[in-house]
Amino acid sequence: MRALALTLIAAAAIAQPRAVTVSADNSGDFPTVGAALDSGASVIRIKPGTYKQVLNITRSGVQLRGLGASPQDVVLTFDNSSATAGGTTKSASVTVSGDDFHAENLTFENSYSRTRPLSQEGSQAVAIKITGDRAVFRRVRFLGYQDTLYPNGRRCETDRGPCEPARQYFSECYIEGNVDFIFGDAIAYFDRCEIHALPHALVYLTAQSKHYAEEKSGYVFDHCRITAAPGTKVYLGRPWRAYSTVVFLDTEMPAEIVAEGWHEWEHDGKASLPTSFYAEYHSTGPGANPSRRQLTREEAARFSLKNFLAGDDQWDPTKVH
Repeated sequence: MRALALTLIAAAAIAQPRAVTVSADNSGDFPTVGAALDSGASVIRIKPGTYKQVLNITRSGVQLRGLGASPQDVVLTFDNSSATAGGTTKSASVTVSGDDFHAENLTFENSYSRTRPLSQEGSQAVAIKITGDRAVFRRVRFLGYQDTLYPNGRRCETDRGPCEPARQYFSECYIEGNVDFIFGDAIAYFDRCEIHALPHALVYLTAQSKHYAEEKSGYVFDHCRITAAPGTKVYLGRPWRAYSTVVFLDTEMPAEIVAEGWHEWEHDGKASLPTSFYAEYHSTGPGANPSRRQLTREEAARFSLKNFLAGDDQWDPTKVH
């Protein structure tokens, strides 16, 4: 009996993900998030502080949990850019390729453009790139300028496919930037988030990059709020690739949203707006415009959280905590 009890205890220990605490003042198990990741821990609790380090999270099941009173208290940051790192993807302060990633109550930042001219070549600077499936972000801030947040699919063999999708859920998050600052080809759902446009000559909130008509890819913004610096000219997005897909449901839009909503981005001399899918349902605020493509109630139901993210495994991110 004693041997059986010890076996059960050992099995329970294996089943429980190992948790560690990170603190910049050495009051935790590790002084950096990178060291905690290298230890093999799955649950990483982070005390208030600013942690400047490039992170690459390849393991599945990793959780980052800020221990501050608000997301502002824990900041994971770096200041690479496309110019300094050798490409936009390489500029990411944090890269997540493992599945079932979970982050809450903290900030991901790329600070590159804060002290540099925003118009210079190579200023694309990613705060976080995610290619893992079933990623969940709750009460997280994403700070940057151009190319802040990169929710992307796993991989594509070619621009004609096949592509392997990745699902990502953002709940009560804050995302700021100016040019194409939410971009990529993930299946991404933004639930009650604030999308903030920083001052710039022209602002593009999204640059979704669905490769081909049948690819499982697109962004949905549900009950979100768009805010903008006064006087900024803001587009809802432009197509990074020809089948770009973005839907806004019940979203509050400020006066800074231009009437046409979407900006053309030609590829190989061909217009992309005719093959992209951009639509809205129940937009509100002075930036709402019924002349843009409006969904019916039945069409909008296709883009509900349950229908959009479920997949073959019937994933429900609201049950992930």
